[in-house]
Amino acid sequence: MAATPEKLEQLAQELKKISDSLAIEEASQLPPPRVKRVRRALSEAYENLRKVMDELDPVRQPSFVFDPSNPNIVGRLVGITMVAQERKPLAAIDKFYGSGVYAIYYKGTFPAYRLLSGKEHPIYVGKADPENQTGKTPAEQGERLAGRLGEHRKNLRKATSTISIDDFEYRVLVVQSGWQSSAEEYLIHLFKPIWNSEVGICYGFGKHGDAPTTRANLRSPWDTLHPGRDWAHRDPNMKDAKAARRITEEISTHLSNHPPFDSIDQILRIFLNEMRGLS
Repeated sequence: MAATPEKLEQLAQELKKISDSLAIEEASQLPPPRVKRVRRALSEAYENLRKVMDELDPVRQPSFVFDPSNPNIVGRLVGITMVAQERKPLAAIDKFYGSGVYAIYYKGTFPAYRLLSGKEHPIYVGKADPENQTGKTPAEQGERLAGRLGEHRKNLRKATSTISIDDFEYRVLVVQSGWQSSAEEYLIHLFKPIWNSEVGICYGFGKHGDAPTTRANLRSPWDTLHPGRDWAHRDPNMKDAKAARRITEEISTHLSNHPPFDSIDQILRIFLNEMRGLS
């Protein structure tokens, strides 16, 4: 039953008295468990009051305010801008300044990647943080993206028994320092690339080598499928984190559940739908 105008006004006056009383209480004297309960109660009360205030306002509040500085928004914009860049062969990387985000694409014949081959769907996405965290220009950021892509190229060239460097392409975008992490998070969310550790299938591609005696972990799935990096196979006692058959089965299931994008248009439709969903 809705409250009458008189009842609503009376409740508002009572609420004003309660809030005045709360304001003079010594909240710092409360023990931590009670602080948590009080904060939760106040938070719930605040949310209810905000709804009532919105209903009393004759002018409707917007459902969404676009804030370009919101990391969630920036990550999406940077990520989709990276997707718009030209694809280039990973075998031929020029030196260039800048940090930011990148994506690696596969177009070969390795059976497990059949559904990915030649698609507009990266097998791996990553970021390169600036050399100088406050660097404003690409030169101040250093050759971070070029260096990271160079490391990947070197690793792929070691796995010649299963894959060829000529079957890989990349996209890259130099980004103002500080926004590369949000962009990488969005790209992982959008593509769920099978080589990214966050997806948990064929992880290990981005690992740096070290001596077997310092490694407490198992051989990564990536190194199991693509042997060639000496440090991942030097220790005869090192075991695989997953059997090769299990990895390929997980890849197949993942790509069936998350079909790779065939075109940029498909990606843009998903992006636009998600942006509408923010409102």
